Amino acid sequence: MSDSSTTQNAHPASLDAARLDGTDLALLAELERNGRLTNAALAERAGIAESTCTQRLRSLRERGVIRAFRADIDPAALGLSLQALITVRLGTHGREQVHGFERGVRTLPNVLTAFHVAGADDYLLHVAVPTAAALRELVLDHLTTQPHVRHVETQLVFEVIPGPGLVAAGQPA
Repeated sequence: MSDSSTTQNAHPASLDAARLDGTDLALLAELERNGRLTNAALAERAGIAESTCTQRLRSLRERGVIRAFRADIDPAALGLSLQALITVRLGTHGREQVHGFERGVRTLPNVLTAFHVAGADDYLLHVAVPTAAALRELVLDHLTTQPHVRHVETQLVFEVIPGPGLVAAGQPA
């Protein structure tokens, strides 16, 4: 696939790993290594016809197995050289408060990923900012001012170390 634009499914699919055969896993592993492969190159690497490859990819997207195609951009290349993980603990956990916080997080500047987690904290935010002052502003102006936020803790990221991926390194868990 040479398209690196995001193509998000509107509905989450219930995934059944048993429905993924060896060809599906081969396609996924190749895309995980290089999402910009052309259909012809992907088909060749998986040992299938281009038309079969097109059909398989369409099915994987429709079923929600492939959620998006996007570029992995280095934040430092955009002047965002300071990364941090911010844990957020809410004071109340009603559906309205949780959904309200999540709506707010989706509009926060510089949030790379937000995780709703179990444990002592409720959210883990991965952020990238240009400076320590910008990180402080993000926390003070956008997080601690939210009405249901009870506690925020920030940890600086020294290095992001990518894992092997879901299928490129072997069978999914």
